[in-house]
Amino acid sequence: MDRIYFVPGMFGFGKLGSYDYFGHLAKGLTARLRKAGREVVTHTVEVPPTASIRRRAARFADLVARTAGEDDGAIHLVGHSTGGLDVRLLASPSAHIPVDARALDWLPRLRSVTTLNAPHYGTPLASFFATVSGQRMLYALSALTVVALTIGAPPLAAASALMLAVGRGDRSNSVDVGIVDRTTDAILRVLDPAQSQEVRDYLRAITEDQGAVIQLSPEAMDLFQAGVENRPGVLYQSCASMAPPPTPGRWARLLVKPWTLVSSTLFATLQKLTSRYDDRYPCAAPFAGERNEARLVQAFGRAPGVRANDGVVPLRSQIWGDVVWCGYADHLDVLGHFADDDGQSDHVDWMKSGSSFDRVRFADLLDAVAAGMLAR
Repeated sequence: MDRIYFVPGMFGFGKLGSYDYFGHLAKGLTARLRKAGREVVTHTVEVPPTASIRRRAARFADLVARTAGEDDGAIHLVGHSTGGLDVRLLASPSAHIPVDARALDWLPRLRSVTTLNAPHYGTPLASFFATVSGQRMLYALSALTVVALTIGAPPLAAASALMLAVGRGDRSNSVDVGIVDRTTDAILRVLDPAQSQEVRDYLRAITEDQGAVIQLSPEAMDLFQAGVENRPGVLYQSCASMAPPPTPGRWARLLVKPWTLVSSTLFATLQKLTSRYDDRYPCAAPFAGERNEARLVQAFGRAPGVRANDGVVPLRSQIWGDVVWCGYADHLDVLGHFADDDGQSDHVDWMKSGSSFDRVRFADLLDAVAAGMLAR
């Protein structure tokens, strides 16, 4: 029996109430592997959202050890965003994870490591979130993400206030903490009491341990890359994306709906923060390899520059191993959190990025990831 383990990252969670963060991805991959004759079980790892990568990997290792069983079935690890670094660290033969050695007895069964929009070379956004005001902003944006995914558009006034606060932070590297805190409370008030408490517990975990925020900076990831090796015999594959830059025509179309305008403005600010670049610590490999570079050109019609990003992670920082899918998508589109005009669809968008990601592109991504798993 094949087992697939999913690990969330920045702005991510496993399950909150009835909402399954990896639900679309798990359903799609399971269907494809079963169609190929494989028995499949999926697991979502609940890790501290912003704790250090090493702490998260230890929690991950314990879960796999408890659930992997005694058979010789294949194990596949899938990490989104920071979760992609968790799976690389856990799989690495050079890593030292603070767990009993028996908790890693399943590693010989590991067949593939898949990373989705992971910051392998860091992200400039982490440097912003590492500031005092940036920490509060991370808290507020995480609240906004949960509400947007679980119930749809959050309160417009609160989201607008957050948009203004983020915009000021982009210009001055400082935000009004009072505004951010009041905005977060307003966003959470739309939840019922049970939901609100569960979400507040999740947000409290963010405030109590932000070790990964520091570790995701380009400077810190420079050290991660030096010490974390690939495991021989394991397939490493990645998905990478970017959102298109804002254009006058796109902004004109956004004026139709207030939430669309606010959401797009907020996303554009995150995209701008993520586009910052330092020659000393570039969020990219010097060269992605001929095969990967060819795929990028095929997907975008050109080789994307170092500032291209999905709103959270630079595109070239997302490349590790074989790039099996790349295209226009924001940070959460690739998990199935995108706008869908089908009234019967359960896909819910995160922010309006203008990527035009849809079910066809998502199916292509799932096909590519599943093909890699089936090859092992």
